[in-house]
Amino acid sequence: MTEYLHETVFTWGATPLKFGAGAVDEIGWDLGQLGAERVLIVTDPGVAASGVPQRVADAAKAAGLTVEVYDQVHIEPTDESIRAAVEFAAQSTWDAFIGVGGGSSIDTAKAVNLMTTYPADLFDYVNKPLGEAKAPPGPLKPLVAVPTTAGTGSETTPVCIMDFLELKVKSGISHPRLRPSMAVIDPLLTLSMPPGVTAASGMDVLCHALESYTAKPFHSFPRHSPETRVAYCGANPISDAWTEQALVLLARSFRKAVLSGGDLEARTDMMLAATFAGMGFGNAGVHIPHACAYPIAGRVRDYRPRDYPREEALVPHGESVSLTAPAAFRFTFPTDPAKHMRAAEILDPVAARHDDPAERLPAALSALMRDIGTPSGIGAVGYTEDDIPDLVDGTLKQQRLLAIAPRPVHGEELEAIFAGSIENW
Repeated sequence: MTEYLHETVFTWGATPLKFGAGAVDEIGWDLGQLGAERVLIVTDPGVAASGVPQRVADAAKAAGLTVEVYDQVHIEPTDESIRAAVEFAAQSTWDAFIGVGGGSSIDTAKAVNLMTTYPADLFDYVNKPLGEAKAPPGPLKPLVAVPTTAGTGSETTPVCIMDFLELKVKSGISHPRLRPSMAVIDPLLTLSMPPGVTAASGMDVLCHALESYTAKPFHSFPRHSPETRVAYCGANPISDAWTEQALVLLARSFRKAVLSGGDLEARTDMMLAATFAGMGFGNAGVHIPHACAYPIAGRVRDYRPRDYPREEALVPHGESVSLTAPAAFRFTFPTDPAKHMRAAEILDPVAARHDDPAERLPAALSALMRDIGTPSGIGAVGYTEDDIPDLVDGTLKQQRLLAIAPRPVHGEELEAIFAGSIENW
């Protein structure tokens, strides 16, 4: 057998999809094809109030299934909220799960599926260095994802993310077996999303696409054995193809979806973009902006985002990811100038004419953030230069993500990225 020092193999997988207006009404038939009889719907109070989970439940009941709804998912899940959902689910026996909502609901459903199928301490499964990163011992039960936001792409990915309250940092669980069995994606479900939520969710899509597109190439990693291959394998030709298409859709419809939310064509583009980006980053991985986002969200003090529940401080995931993106892509530019300039050209032909090629993608991002009214930097959500050491410390805990960065990034580089992200224009 030939010995290679570097990887020559990449893996790529994706969730089977049903996409289109009205797709959610067929979910009872789809669940029946998966052999489900007793189904738990996992959602959050806001989505439950919209009536969508009940609509899903009614469609499943009409097909003869027994259905119950758990509607206490926490927006931006925490270790405590995950444990509460698992405790509820463990009181009965389920043979399938449905995550209805944004990434919070779908990620919680993934954790519930794992923890009720193979009970263990949560930290047994959490990524290193916070946890032990143990693999699920076997296959999980069917999980159908029904996204109601065009954002996380969680319906196509093998990860679930949560906020560890005492540690004031985010991390999660990552394994191919967490990937949903099916995604039912209905753009009609996103028409009621308010502008602030649309903007934050869309920035998450954009960063998924850009980070996976600029990630460390798969062939730059040391050689894996079959049993040690990971969910995030680095940039590869198939992921690149999907992420470029996501960028095209975002360029065409992101601003329109935020400013004219009733435009079904724009909403459909955004749902497709979220799915395409998920199919990219769910295999290639994400890097610096996402690694920085976890302590930004975990250490929030008193920021209240537009169009989100006002009772608690919160930096929505999509906002927390975008805050350092311009500085991060300025840092990664030398690793592949052609890809960075190509992304800028797709997103904003005006910004792509900037005299300094390294500034083209940051300029495109800053212009978009200004147009959709999303925060311009970490200063806008309450952080100052005095907070940078703690933010760097939290980011350094995200080694699973930093390993995907196309160039080495340590404390000194992160300090510069955060300092350059106090304000982005």
